[in-house]
Amino acid sequence: MSYSTNMRFRLPALAIGLEILIIILFGIFVRYDTHNLTDPHNNSTSGYSQFLSLYPLFQDVHVMIFVGFGFLMTFLKRYGFSSVGINMLIAALGLQWGILMQGFWHLHDGKIEVDILKMINADFSTATVLISFGAVLGKTSPVQMLFMAIIEIAVFACNEHLAGYLQASDIGASMTIHTFGAYFGLAAAVVLYRPSLKNGHDNEGSVYHSDLFAMIGTLFLWMFWPSFNSAIADHGINQQMAIINTYFSLAASVLTAYAVSSLVEHKGKLDMVHIQNATLAGGVAVGTCADMNIGPFGAMIIGFTAGIISTIGFKYLTPFLSAKLHIQDTCGVHNLHGLPGILGGLAGIVAAAIGAKEGCSPVMQGAALAATLGISVVGGTLTGFILKLPFWGQPPDPNCYDDSIYWEVPLEEPEQEHQYQDEHGKIKSDA
Repeated sequence: MSYSTNMRFRLPALAIGLEILIIILFGIFVRYDTHNLTDPHNNSTSGYSQFLSLYPLFQDVHVMIFVGFGFLMTFLKRYGFSSVGINMLIAALGLQWGILMQGFWHLHDGKIEVDILKMINADFSTATVLISFGAVLGKTSPVQMLFMAIIEIAVFACNEHLAGYLQASDIGASMTIHTFGAYFGLAAAVVLYRPSLKNGHDNEGSVYHSDLFAMIGTLFLWMFWPSFNSAIADHGINQQMAIINTYFSLAASVLTAYAVSSLVEHKGKLDMVHIQNATLAGGVAVGTCADMNIGPFGAMIIGFTAGIISTIGFKYLTPFLSAKLHIQDTCGVHNLHGLPGILGGLAGIVAAAIGAKEGCSPVMQGAALAATLGISVVGGTLTGFILKLPFWGQPPDPNCYDDSIYWEVPLEEPEQEHQYQDEHGKIKSDA
């Protein structure tokens, strides 16, 4: 079925309408946190000092959202503009909408008081949508993604509040961000299934330079992930443990991702898809118990396991899910965020059971994980049916994974003739 993909009126009307709505809501509900933003000459425990001390961590998370996630999805050979560009669009909307949706659960005198922690959490809420974006990458329009952001962040805020009500510990959000975002996106992808793409698409693959750009995203995410997992942890030993545990879990997942990739690929070669993604699985999986006293060796065990299951997922599970369950997961978010997120939730249950964090109940940890899975699947399914309506400007099947349908794309340079010397010393051309 073919629909009009002209965004001239749909995208401007929706984007401007949403921004006006958000400005009005900010005018009514949002104010500076003047209770904590005290005199800058006050002592180091003041809210002013906390804002400045956490700002570097906020910037690290911000880089992950806009650069890391954006470039990680540029592996598609003809979809780089959309990967980075729509990522920025979603993130800019999401951080504003996240302030409102999360803030409504924590009003002070009927107002949302903005501080550095709320700004960090707004970026976290945006991360859930960017994870889901990976599951439907190349098959949706900018308008569809704006609607997904509005719905998903609202549902995410409810699920996060429920996890807080259960007193579950999830400081690095293995459950509430990664598991939630992955299965929300996968559920939407099932509803948006396109039978004509079951055997792949000409534009779905990568080329040398697109994989290189994607690796830039991987490196930014890998370097800043300790900040992601520790940004909202309690100051002191808890925040230190979150940084240290993430640091070592990431390192361990790199070794196992490389090892398993070589093991399962033809002639022991490395697959760039595995390296771009499974090397990050340790950061995802250690999130729930990042601030728990599991010891560096415990964090390394989690990262070690995450690298293995993520790589195996990319190699064997993704083709199976696509063929048997109609889950067309473009970026493999199930393997980077879904499976490691569940692993992180299970690790949190075990850590709570052995007393790795005071006041942490394994029963409540399990309840939060189960609730996250249920809410994300139901929310993603309902969102998928909304996005399937025929007036969002979604691309027709032949134009999936192609920037030119929504972007002004410069003409490609003609292929240059390449000369080389054969084994007999003669100059030949491959043009």
